[in-house]
Amino acid sequence: MSTPAALDFERPIYDLERKIQELIAFQEAKGVDLSETIEQLRAEQRRVAKSVYANLVPWQEVQVARHRDRPSTMDFIGMMFTDFLELHGDRLFGDDGAVVCGFARLDGRRLMVIGHRKGKSARESVACNWGLAHPEGYRKAMHKARLAERLRLPIVMFIDTAGAYPGVGAEERGIAQSIAENIADLSTLRVPIVCVILGEGASGGALGIGVGDRILMLQHAYFSVITPEGCAAILFRSSDKKEEAAAALHLTSRDMLELGIADEVVPEADLAAHYQPRQAAKCLKEALIRHLDQLLAMPTDELLAKRYDKYRRLGKFLSPEPDGQGAGPPATATASHHGS
Repeated sequence: MSTPAALDFERPIYDLERKIQELIAFQEAKGVDLSETIEQLRAEQRRVAKSVYANLVPWQEVQVARHRDRPSTMDFIGMMFTDFLELHGDRLFGDDGAVVCGFARLDGRRLMVIGHRKGKSARESVACNWGLAHPEGYRKAMHKARLAERLRLPIVMFIDTAGAYPGVGAEERGIAQSIAENIADLSTLRVPIVCVILGEGASGGALGIGVGDRILMLQHAYFSVITPEGCAAILFRSSDKKEEAAAALHLTSRDMLELGIADEVVPEADLAAHYQPRQAAKCLKEALIRHLDQLLAMPTDELLAKRYDKYRRLGKFLSPEPDGQGAGPPATATASHHGS
């Protein structure tokens, strides 16, 4: 596997990888056994990586979530599922490349997969609009979700977007309405839904396919009402304040787990997913199977009741004192992560 591009704070990890690759090449060329030294360097690399990734500040987490080599929806579909059959179109306007839908099997379990598609190459990214979906993308997702309900198939939603497309055409075709309708309809769909935030999960673009019975996050993904740059532009009038905005948004997977929004944070193996995609896919596959089996064992009415309760419990609000002498301190705005 080719070595991914290194972010500044990842340099110690990649310096060790370069040394390991040099030793492997020397070992093969000279026919000498350097396996013990290589394994020692591997152990040191894992130790350094664990230290680096355990101490990332929020903006660094965002950088990892956006890494150009980070596996996205199509990568995980290829690594985890079999018999994937893509479905197209919203039966109203067109086929949005930013949203991919299709039937698949997960270790023999038949299901529907729906997710944001960013593209890898420049040409693919343009065709997919960098994962910024139009109204027809969200309508396509909901049409396929209803199809899954009719066929009694569970649904896996892969979220990886900086938001919905903000252009005039999207507004003219009802982007806000399509997202709102998806949120309402997904909340009552009578099949299990597991949402997974793979990288970016920002704004209403994430919420359009972000309602489910379980919300899982990869370790270095983020989930937020807005991107750090967008928040900085609004609050500080400067995108240069993106690092401060990232910290203020409480957007990391650790934050989401603590706030009760994420149900589980899925580890990305020893290193981040952009370095070890197959190991990250293995961890995610195990988590998906576990949650799907739990949800499939529930009666439908219990499933819907728990889904309703899950979203009703998001957020913390303090009421005025019983004597009416004033309100307490400001409410904790955890629910703001689930609004566009």
